[in-house]
Amino acid sequence: MKIPSLLLRFPHCSFSRRTYFPNFHFASRVDFLCIESLTPAQHYQTKWICSSNGLRRELCQQVAPDQQVEELSDREQRLVDRLYSGLIQGHRACLAESITLVESTQSRKKKIAQVLLQKVLSYHREQEKLNQGKPLAFRVGLSGPPGAGKSTFIECFGKMLTERKYKVSVLAVDPSSSTSGGSLLGDKTRMTELSRDMNAYIRPSPTRGTLGGVTRTTNEAILLCEGGGYNIVLVETVGVGQSEFAVADMVDMFILLLPPAGGDELQGIKRGIIEMADLVAINKADGDLVVPARRIQAEYVSAMKLLRKRSKVWRPKVMRISAKTGEGISDMWDKMTEFRDLMLTSGELIAKRRKQQKVWMWNLIQENMLEHFRSHLAVKDKIPLLEEKVLRGVLSPGLAADLLLKAFKDSL
Repeated sequence: MKIPSLLLRFPHCSFSRRTYFPNFHFASRVDFLCIESLTPAQHYQTKWICSSNGLRRELCQQVAPDQQVEELSDREQRLVDRLYSGLIQGHRACLAESITLVESTQSRKKKIAQVLLQKVLSYHREQEKLNQGKPLAFRVGLSGPPGAGKSTFIECFGKMLTERKYKVSVLAVDPSSSTSGGSLLGDKTRMTELSRDMNAYIRPSPTRGTLGGVTRTTNEAILLCEGGGYNIVLVETVGVGQSEFAVADMVDMFILLLPPAGGDELQGIKRGIIEMADLVAINKADGDLVVPARRIQAEYVSAMKLLRKRSKVWRPKVMRISAKTGEGISDMWDKMTEFRDLMLTSGELIAKRRKQQKVWMWNLIQENMLEHFRSHLAVKDKIPLLEEKVLRGVLSPGLAADLLLKAFKDSL
């Protein structure tokens, strides 16, 4: 294709055989013109090839990790190499430092963290190929109201798994105070035996006010734990509520842990979170609470029948367990392995993980866009003024939002 005919298709672009632009490189060959994006921050480049058959676009993978690594200083590069080598060798200190780096909000550390994550992701893909494409770890989400016995259950369940030669990682999410902004991060104090186990790793993280009860970096922390050789990853989340289903978008199996006595359970627990549960466990089914636990189990079994089926191969189960005595814990693990095997054989597990990555990408985009909106020069100074007018009742919240959005759009 001649360059003049290319100009007809792209009237707003300037083309020449020896022209260089900030974002594009034009390279001529004997029978085609190739346009390549050179933006270093992207992991993929778009290549336009003009031949006699017309214009076609190809998406080619860049050596983005290497390009990004080149931008790091020698000190930062040594840090990435040290954390990566320690992580894949199973050093808990390197895993802890890596998660701290990923959780950092400082812009430079975020960049270093992304380089590290890219290396871990490449290693993760290689290991999955060696494992015949099967997932390296089983991700389990655990949620329930306060006082349901989540920490006691994790202590008992984790000890049973480490005795069976599994490596267990626990990502315990603590709610951040809306007043002080801080978190207690005291889950390790309630898991004394498990925290001393060398085949277990417990990491408490603050929510920093995120609605889903999971931090924005929990998904990345799961990846780092899997890179560190942990084949069971437990994500314990804050309470139960309508926004709590965020954890279901990053785990293979979601377990709802409930106490046997809590009033009208079916109305007290949000229906949405029950729909997300793959397994409901009634904890504290011992002593005087055995009879109430049986009654609650019967209620939930009948309630589950009314819910829409989410999987073709698995129907959610309701079990009674006692984390205090250990009764039912082994049976519960058998049900969990049955779920994993069925989902893996049917292909639903792999499809679910792929869908989760897409969902989580958009969640991060929403968070980052809101952050960008708040800090944008066009609206930054107007936000306090409009907030004050909304508080005084001069403006409706909808109108104030429209004004801010209009100011943001006009500045683009």
